[in-house]
Amino acid sequence: MSADESLLDNAVWASLTGGHAHLAERRGGAARYPVDVAPFLGADATAGPGVWADIAGLAGAGNEVLVSPGLPQPQEAWETTLDIAGVQLVDDHLRPRVDPEAIQLTQADVPEMIDLVTRTQPGPFLPRTILLGNYVGFRHEGALVAMAGERLHPPGWTEISAVCTDPAFRGQGLATRLVLTVAAGIRARGETPFLHTGAANTNAIRLYETLGFRLRRHVRFTAVRVPVAQPA
Repeated sequence: MSADESLLDNAVWASLTGGHAHLAERRGGAARYPVDVAPFLGADATAGPGVWADIAGLAGAGNEVLVSPGLPQPQEAWETTLDIAGVQLVDDHLRPRVDPEAIQLTQADVPEMIDLVTRTQPGPFLPRTILLGNYVGFRHEGALVAMAGERLHPPGWTEISAVCTDPAFRGQGLATRLVLTVAAGIRARGETPFLHTGAANTNAIRLYETLGFRLRRHVRFTAVRVPVAQPA
């Protein structure tokens, strides 16, 4: 693969200054997605401790944001509200293919997509998350029962995300078929698929490795709350 893997060390920042720069709200060494698109805030890991002032100014006092890895430690007034172990996997020897039964999801499908995500909890999906990339799904008797799509977009890479299946339809390989369909679209653009999942989600990790993903590194999913009172 020719894509630069080092960009994935700070994938949110690389995405917001790369493929999703047109969506970015920027302040100094920090950038974020609009709040109805995604909850992620990226920051330049080389910017030094002062980057927390940029994060605070961008996010707003008292607000909570998911932040980039590798940043210097914030001052004690910053509250860590989420800290979960995760893993990052990259396409190593995938054999993607478009499933002819997969349907393209559009803005009109967003209410059902949000409902499915709410019931299955694959990660955040907001009213305008669909702007981040391509989403596909399966319907059964008219109801959306599985979906997958694209999220972060560092140069040369696209993240596969929102992989979820209604509990009544699990065990039928629907998620695998959708992941391979999304991966086929990514590969067709000359880019490389990658994804994240929880480190405790061993069944999913094993499945992804079977499909041809390689576990690249362990990560932390971290959210912080901006102090209400900022230092002078």
